[in-house]
Amino acid sequence: MTWILTLTGKRFELLAPTAAMIDPMDIAHSLAHQCRFNGHSRGFYSVAQHCCIVADLVPEEHQLVALLHDATEAYVGDLVRPLKQLLPAFVDIEHRIWLAICERFNLDTELPACVHDADLIALATERRDLMPAHPGTWECLANIQPSAARIKPWGTTEATVNYFHRLMQLLSTTHRAAA
Repeated sequence: MTWILTLTGKRFELLAPTAAMIDPMDIAHSLAHQCRFNGHSRGFYSVAQHCCIVADLVPEEHQLVALLHDATEAYVGDLVRPLKQLLPAFVDIEHRIWLAICERFNLDTELPACVHDADLIALATERRDLMPAHPGTWECLANIQPSAARIKPWGTTEATVNYFHRLMQLLSTTHRAAA
């Protein structure tokens, strides 16, 4: 079996995803129920909230792609970066899903540099606010300063509602109204 059943009842083909299989509610619900850092944060903190934070850190014209930058995880989960790098087949599957998401929402397949930068600022902020204290350095965060704002984690319902509302708002206020 190479497919999953989504919240909205869609059969999502992992090896052959299409834009028609992508549903905003499936993305919002799934990301809101997935904990960042493989659950190793001090409390529950969702991928959906992380994406909202990243979207807050970029210029308005890049907020939609920033909100969706981890949307593939709604279909394949949030693997920790060191493990993902060891699984080239997973990376290929995730890339195919990204292409379907980009087609669905009329996005460029390349993330703007500001989204990468915002993702790292969010990571530095998450490390400060949500992760256990540890003296080790995270090389990817060299010279990255966390946001001044503190993160107060949302529950799954709040994360689902906030993410979905934000996605619908961005889709309705851009030329990408493909909801």
